[in-house]
Amino acid sequence: MAGQGDELKLLGMFASPFVLRAKLALSFKGLSYEYLEEKDLHNNKSELLLKSNPVHKKVPVLIHNGKPVCESMIIVQYIDEAFAGVGPSLLPSEPHERAIARFWAAYIDEKLFISWMMVFRGKTDEEKAEGTKQSFAVAANLEGALRECSKGKPFFGGDGVGYVDVALGGFVAWVHAVEKLYGLKLFDAAKTPLLAAWLERFGALDAAKAVMPDVGKLVELAKMRQAQAAAAGGAAAAAAQGN
Repeated sequence: MAGQGDELKLLGMFASPFVLRAKLALSFKGLSYEYLEEKDLHNNKSELLLKSNPVHKKVPVLIHNGKPVCESMIIVQYIDEAFAGVGPSLLPSEPHERAIARFWAAYIDEKLFISWMMVFRGKTDEEKAEGTKQSFAVAANLEGALRECSKGKPFFGGDGVGYVDVALGGFVAWVHAVEKLYGLKLFDAAKTPLLAAWLERFGALDAAKAVMPDVGKLVELAKMRQAQAAAAGGAAAAAAQGN
């Protein structure tokens, strides 16, 4: 629970892996908070979101006693520091290990997310294939990172969940959704056995299950957006044929 007098609000959207990171950090810390869903981020952002994050106008935003904190991994760090005496520590205490954890969290954002966007939004089979190739290369590197960081223990954080686990954990539901959508088994036990075991182990944690979005709903959302994009592309092509 948050300390006496602490008020925590989280602005989010159910399908966002970045919002899930904030939810996971709050859940692992055992902190209570009010969750406010942004129902239409494209056309109708809430006044609270626009006020709290006027620069990027994106979720997640954590509001702690009226003060906003933006960007998912900054929020995770803030939660860990602001509530240092509550629940487990997410960032390692040793400076070099902390730097390594931050490096791999940044790698996940820079490489894993971008390669997935190539799969989701690729306009040609070649672009989608390149995204798939890059996704498997990222998974191989994360397999090595898990081996290095865990030192034979269950999680990137060792015996317990840590900063990198939360960073990657935000994508767990989408890992399953991508497999259902494209047959792309990113964390394959034959190729990345440590990651495959981690995926099952992390998803089985009570604190993770408490905030994990429904995979079926993610699949439905992805299909709907793909249909909308295809329709928009068809309309644009038809318009280009006009005089």
